Amino acid sequence: MGMEAPGGVAFRTAPTAAEALRTHLAEHPEQRLHHPHPFDVSRSDIYAEDRWQPIFAAMRAAGPLHHIPESPFGPYWAVVQHKAVQHVESLPDLYSSSWEYGGITILDALSDEELATLGRERFELPMFIAMDRPKHTGQRRTVAPAFAPQEMKRLEADIRRRTGEVLDTLPRGEVFDWVDRVSIELTTGMLAILFDFPWEDRRLLTFWSDWAGDTELASIRALDEQRRAILYEMAAYFQQLWMRKAQAEPGPDLISMMIHSPAMNQMEPQEFMGNLVLLIVGGNDTTRNTMSGIIHAFDRFPDQRKLFEEQPDLIPNAVQECIRYQTPLAHMRRTAKEDAELFGQQIRRGDKLVLWYLSANRDEEVFDEPDRLDITRENARRHLAFGYGIHRCVGARLAELQLRILLEEMHARRLRVHVAGDVERVRANFVHGFRRLEVEVTRF
Repeated sequence: MGMEAPGGVAFRTAPTAAEALRTHLAEHPEQRLHHPHPFDVSRSDIYAEDRWQPIFAAMRAAGPLHHIPESPFGPYWAVVQHKAVQHVESLPDLYSSSWEYGGITILDALSDEELATLGRERFELPMFIAMDRPKHTGQRRTVAPAFAPQEMKRLEADIRRRTGEVLDTLPRGEVFDWVDRVSIELTTGMLAILFDFPWEDRRLLTFWSDWAGDTELASIRALDEQRRAILYEMAAYFQQLWMRKAQAEPGPDLISMMIHSPAMNQMEPQEFMGNLVLLIVGGNDTTRNTMSGIIHAFDRFPDQRKLFEEQPDLIPNAVQECIRYQTPLAHMRRTAKEDAELFGQQIRRGDKLVLWYLSANRDEEVFDEPDRLDITRENARRHLAFGYGIHRCVGARLAELQLRILLEEMHARRLRVHVAGDVERVRANFVHGFRRLEVEVTRF
C-alpha cells in the first residue's frame, strides 16, 4: 500500500477546517452563494444560524420529496418525510450508495472536463458506506465485531473512567468551551482506543475529521490541494500504524481487524484512506456533536433537564431523544440506478436523492411536537439519525454507550451545565453540530 504525502503540509501547524473555510469566504465574499430556490436546503447558512426548522416543516407539509433544479451542488431531490427516507434506504439495489455513482453526500465529484480544465487528476475515496452489495457486506462484516455487545461490555469500564476524569477536571465558577473540553476530548479518546492510536497525537483525529467531513469546504476548488495533502498525510500516518501492526499479533483494534481480513487487507491506497475517513468522521463528528447537543438542548428546555436530574432512570431514553433532536449528520445521499416512480414523482436514472435525516427526525406524522426535547418520548427510538437498512451506522451501540455514560456520570456528580457565552454552529449541510459552546458548571 505504497503512498507518500505530497507537499508535506505539516498538519500540526495547518489551519483547522473551520479556519480555512472562514478565511476563504472572507477573501472571496462572492462565493457566499445566493440560492433562489426557497426549498434549497443545501445552503449552509441555515444550519450555522439554526433556522432550518421552518423550511423543512414547509417542505414536509407540501410532500415527501421535492425536486431542486438548481443548487451549488447541482440538481437534486430533497427527501424530507420519515416514511420516504426509510423507503429509499430500504431499496439499496435501486438507490445506490456507491462512490462510483456519486457516494453518500450531496457533493458531486468533478467531471473529467472540469478536472482537465483545472489540470488535476481524479481523487476518489472509496469506503464501505459508499459501496453497494456484495463488497459493502464483506467490508462492513470486518469492522462490525469492534462494535459487538461483548466489546461494548469490555469497553464500558474504560469509557466510564475516562468520562469521569474529564468531568472531574472541569473548572467551577468560570466559563469554558464544552466542545473542546468534553465533546472532543471524549470522542477523540474513544477513537484513539478503537484504532490503538498513539495517545499523545489523538487530537490529529479531530483535525482530520473536520477536513474530511466538511462538504462546504470540499466544494471550494481553491482548497482542494490543501485538503488532499492533509488526507494523504493522514493516510501516511495510518500506513505506519498498519505496518507496525502487521508484524504484531492480532488485536481487537480496527487496524488489526482490517489487516487480518480477506475483505480489507488488499485495499488500494485510496480505499484505505476512504475507510479511515468513514471510521474517523463516523466515530468522531456524530458522537461529539450529540454530546454538545445534549447540553444545548437541556439548557433550552430546563424542564427536561430537571426531569433528568430527578429521574435518572430516564437516561437511556434521554439518549435516544437527544440523538433524534440533534441529528448529528444532516443527510445521506443516494443515486438512482434506474428510472422509478417514488411517491408519485418520476425519478430518472442518475438522479441524486438527498435523504434529510434532520427533517425525518422532526416529522410531525411520527413525533408529536417534534421541535421539543422530550426525554419521556415513547417512540424516541424511531429516529433515523443512524440511518436505516443495510447502511445503518455500524457504531450505533458505541455512540449510545458513550452518551449514556456521559449522562450517568454527570448525574453522579450532580453536574448542571448552563450555556453561558458564545454558541457557534458548524457551517455545513452534512455534519450538524457545534464548533463552540461556552458553558458554566454548577451543581443541582
